[in-house]
Amino acid sequence: MNSLTPSVALEPSASSDAGLSIAAVERETGLGKDTLRVWERRYGFPNPSRDSSGDRLYGADQVHRLKLISRLLDAGMRPGKVVGLDQAALQALLTQRSPVQPAILSRTKNISIANPLIEGMLHAIGSHDPSTLRHGLSHAQLRMGLAPFVTDLVAPLTTAVGEAWAQGRFEIFEEHLYTEVITGVLRHAIASLPPQPMQQGPKVLLTTVPQEQHSLGLLMVEALLVLEGSTCVSLGTQTPLIDIAQAARAHQADVVALSFTNLHKSSFVQTSLRELRAQLPAATALWAGGSCAALYQWPLEGVSTVQHLSGLQPLVTQWRHAH
Repeated sequence: MNSLTPSVALEPSASSDAGLSIAAVERETGLGKDTLRVWERRYGFPNPSRDSSGDRLYGADQVHRLKLISRLLDAGMRPGKVVGLDQAALQALLTQRSPVQPAILSRTKNISIANPLIEGMLHAIGSHDPSTLRHGLSHAQLRMGLAPFVTDLVAPLTTAVGEAWAQGRFEIFEEHLYTEVITGVLRHAIASLPPQPMQQGPKVLLTTVPQEQHSLGLLMVEALLVLEGSTCVSLGTQTPLIDIAQAARAHQADVVALSFTNLHKSSFVQTSLRELRAQLPAATALWAGGSCAALYQWPLEGVSTVQHLSGLQPLVTQWRHAH
């Protein structure tokens, strides 16, 4: 999963002049099939045509609007405010909105995007130079150490990539390039860590709920938790609640950690956390973080929220003291 919100190219391929299937639109925009169908009934958009089999086909103009809507949802707007708007209105809102925040736990330091190192990475992405990007990131990780690398470079760089996409500076394939390269660098760094003589942290199950497709934030959290002596089991993204609870039992997880963006309404986030809390064993802690404001406005009993990457260490310390 792309850790950033997916978007779709403005022009369909030559072989798809009639439009994209609903599965293709879901893959490219990150908007789930069920979401698209609900919007069609509730808002009258999208309004796909049908092929000879009765399956939905989405034309380039509708896909473009869905791309803009996806950007606005990541910027914190609600579907009811944007789904019915035309392309000009959507573009105007994008111009007015503050830059998109990616679906990761917030950076720990407010590092300026004018940072030469970050600018160099952005240039490598825009120049379609994965070798330079990979070399620069790997060298920075070795020089900085894994924890500062994650908090002081990867987090603000991911934010910068998200902002560049929202401003139209990057296209989807450039986001994918960044995600693939940084994922490889982080996984290699985690695998290269020397074994802990004695694991002192909790066993943490990492995932997201359905329609939360961002995985890079989970990988950043995994890196920091492993440094704290935790054992991490990642299920990737979009795991149904019942399966999260089953996996937590199967793996005997001490903690389940979830990431939320502003994609969903507050009520969905609150309900999901309540339901999962009720399904998990009482001894299994539930941690939640990300850019979703509802996590921090309405605390839930039995759920610990982590707004910044710097908040992970205190939670691990708290767990150690309790066990």
